[in-house]
Amino acid sequence: MNVNTSSVLHNRSFLRLWIARIFSASAFQILSVVIGWQMYALTDSAFQLGFVGLAQFVPMLLLTLPAGQTADRYDRRTIVYLCQLMECAVVVLLVISSLEGWITSIHLLIAAAILGACRTFEGPASAALVPDIVDREQLPQAAAWSASGMQTAMIVGPSLGGLLVIWGISTAYITTLVALLISVVLIFFVKTVHFVKKLDSVGIETFFSGLRFVFARKIILGTISLDLFAVLLGGATALLPIFADEILKTGSTGLGLLRSAPAVGAIVVSLILTRISIEKAIGKTLFASLVVFALATILFGISRNIWLSLFALFLTGAADVVSVVIRSTLVQVNTPQDMQGRVNAVNSLFIGTSNQLGEFESGTMAGLVGAVPATIIGGVGTLAVAVIWMYWLFPVLRNLKTYSTEEG
Repeated sequence: MNVNTSSVLHNRSFLRLWIARIFSASAFQILSVVIGWQMYALTDSAFQLGFVGLAQFVPMLLLTLPAGQTADRYDRRTIVYLCQLMECAVVVLLVISSLEGWITSIHLLIAAAILGACRTFEGPASAALVPDIVDREQLPQAAAWSASGMQTAMIVGPSLGGLLVIWGISTAYITTLVALLISVVLIFFVKTVHFVKKLDSVGIETFFSGLRFVFARKIILGTISLDLFAVLLGGATALLPIFADEILKTGSTGLGLLRSAPAVGAIVVSLILTRISIEKAIGKTLFASLVVFALATILFGISRNIWLSLFALFLTGAADVVSVVIRSTLVQVNTPQDMQGRVNAVNSLFIGTSNQLGEFESGTMAGLVGAVPATIIGGVGTLAVAVIWMYWLFPVLRNLKTYSTEEG
């Protein structure tokens, strides 16, 4: 292990981007909690909770490749800026409809879909901004700080979401609006220092170049697909309102705690990773973290005690952030700067699939067999994925030691 001494946070543009992403991600986490809580309150249906995730995933599936093209053709900072302004407009409409009492489940699904579309364009552009403002040798540390920032958002967002719904749905929505506006201002002052040649033309060749790049490199494909299927099967986030309301019986306050627990574990580990490099044991660490994630998911499924449930979720977050840091660093270190947008768009699609489609899968499975069996089945499925990837599909990942690969 190596200890990093020079902090990437001394880079003012990265610091602004880092803080902006915390505010933006916090707003999105609050929105996820509030929309899910409001949907369940309106419909009392696990299936409808799953459809919220599906509504966010469909535009991501349809728009990911165009989003990558956009990030490599136009100014990435401006793309992030405009996407966040549109998210502000959606939140304003949610506030108005909630205050006037005419909001329905359809309105919530439409809002989720628009937010999903905005974040589909925002994600690749935001991720591709990092190599534009950070030196190559600082990318692993930047990835760790980015992970800690996102997990901070996952602590602040769900906690505030769970608490703010006590004071009113509109209060929670207004809070997200303020957070998004702060992010917009910070993004405006981000400056790039590395020149990146923008994509000259758009055609079939460039449209699918990001996909071809990823699928031609087993290290990148194996890592991000591992995360996709693991979270797709093992993620129980969409079911937390059911666990809080019916199983643990803790209400909205408990929901906020449950949503925050994985992020607490993640931020502890991510802060450690900003100081200690795992570059000499990437493959082994990746699979070990996946096993911990799966076992912790099973533990959460069988728990009937709020403290044991929080501990299990803490472990899932701690294990998951290791995969996040490894995956994002591998992508950024091994991708040319002029292709960052397209490749990060593909990466975002994998992440979005594991999160949004995973919520749909969890909600649907819970509707069929119940929340507890669905969570346990997901944990067992994650263990199966780890074995299949490690011994059959991508055995090269087992011995992966450094971020820089020689694949071409």
